[in-house]
Formats: sequence, C-alpha cells, structure tokens
Amino acid sequence: MTGEDSWIDTSMDIQAGEHVLITATGKLRYADAKDDNGPDGLPRGFSDLLRVLPFNEAGRGTLIGRIGDKDTAQPFAIGSHRNVLAPVSGRLSVGINQTTNDTGEGAYAVRIEVYSPEGGTARVVARQVSSLPGIDNNLFSKIPRRISDKEGHAGDMVNFLILGSEATMQHVFTTAGWVRVDADVKETVLHGLIGSLSKESYLTMPMSQLFLFGRPQDYGWARAEPISVVRSRNHLRIWKAPFQVNGKTLWIGAATHDIGFERDQRNNGITHKIDPDIDLERDYVEKTLSSTGLITE
Repeated sequence: MTGEDSWIDTSMDIQAGEHVLITATGKLRYADAKDDNGPDGLPRGFSDLLRVLPFNEAGRGTLIGRIGDKDTAQPFAIGSHRNVLAPVSGRLSVGINQTTNDTGEGAYAVRIEVYSPEGGTARVVARQVSSLPGIDNNLFSKIPRRISDKEGHAGDMVNFLILGSEATMQHVFTTAGWVRVDADVKETVLHGLIGSLSKESYLTMPMSQLFLFGRPQDYGWARAEPISVVRSRNHLRIWKAPFQVNGKTLWIGAATHDIGFERDQRNNGITHKIDPDIDLERDYVEKTLSSTGLITE
C-alpha cells in the first residue's frame, strides 16, 4: 500500500476466533518530519493533539487495521508485526494512521496470514435473541421514559439497557473505543492539562449532569474525533438501576448524537443540537459494543 492510501479493503472475510498474523515492511516520509518512518509510525508529538487520526493512541504513519463495519468497528494498531485474535466476524481492512490531507510518500509491503480458530470452530458472539428473562413490561414500568435536568425539565429518552457487572460494563465500552467523559469543567481543565502532557488527544469534553431515579448519571461515555468533539459526538449517560434483573446488575442508558449547536429554549443559552432519530444512536451503541466480541446476547 502506498503512502496515499487511507484504508484498503483486503477482500478477506475474517471469522471470529481466527488468528490474523500481519507483518509489514517499508518506509514513509511526511513533509514536516525529520526522518522516515516504518510501519510502527512516528513518535507522537504535541501537534498530534490537533490531528484527527483514525486511531488516536498510535503515531502518524502507523499501520492500522479494522475488522467489521467502517463506522462502528474500533481500529487497532498493527505496526510492523501483530498477531490479532479476531473478536468478531467481518471484513478485514488495513490502513495508515494519517489524515487525508497529510499523507506520506513511500509504501508499505503488508503480508497477511489467517489461521483457523483454536479447536477448529469459530466463536459464537452476540447471540441474537427475541427476549430475555426479566426484561418485560413489569421491568419497563419501573423505568422512567425520560431523564431530566436538575429543575425537573424532561430531557433525553431512555433508549437502551445493559445487563452485567460494573467492571464488565466499563471494559466493553473502553474496548469499543468509547471514552469516559468528565463530569464538570474543573475536572475537564485538569484532565486537559494531563492529556497535553502525555501527548494524548483530548476527547472528554464535559457532559452536563442529568438525572434519573433522583440522581445524576453514574457514567458518561463519548465517541468522537478529537478536533470535532465540541460540535459533534456520539455520547450517552448511564445509571445503575436501584433494582436487579434475576440477580444481575442493570444499567439504564440514554444515548444521543450531537450534530451541531442550537439555542437552548429554557435559558436562551447555546446547547448541542440532538439528532431526532434516537433509534439510530441506540443501534450505533449496539453495533460498537458488539464489535468487541464481548457481548453475549
């Protein structure tokens, strides 16, 4: 693949549980770089804070990969060598961690080998079911339809549920590329300073507190490109329910997609404009979490 390529469809459909061994050689050269770089990419610098890279944790020019849908599957770093255990089934794509208006000169030679799953059987992930024990109208009657602000004004619709422990819930969101969102402005300033010092792009702009069951969200999660995070991002709030489902922890969430800014009718201030089709955002959350291979049903 040449330095002008962003993503290449390998035409290889990978099955969950298969081992994908990827090796790469070659050199790229960026106009503002002092030296050539190989598939392991350039060391991250402060200027990377302003770049919208496909995989934010790796340096510019790193060879990266993706299994599944381009809009929801989380990219991963490959570098010069990586053995990937496919978490889900899907089309394999490889790319270069760079922006479309800042490409390198040169090329990488990439070799891909696919090995059968251990035991010879593909993993079964995210089983589709029409119902779950305990998820019924009796449960729904206990859950408010909408969240609210501190004054009690109705806010976003509740549109998804998750069953699982707190540790499991955190793990699946972070694996899917969601980031924990700061709770207030003071925390945001501190986190922003730390993020700059560690040369990591800053995704976690503050999320206002909204209420369900009389208390603010337990977690806020967001998925966005660094430079456009203020204007547009997928985000959600999630609360631990005050009751369980068959002994399992229940998490109740409200997910929305910010698509711009508009006037807040309540206080004449500026607020995010929300995509009115909340079902699309719920489906987006489901697809991103399922892409990890950590969802059972």
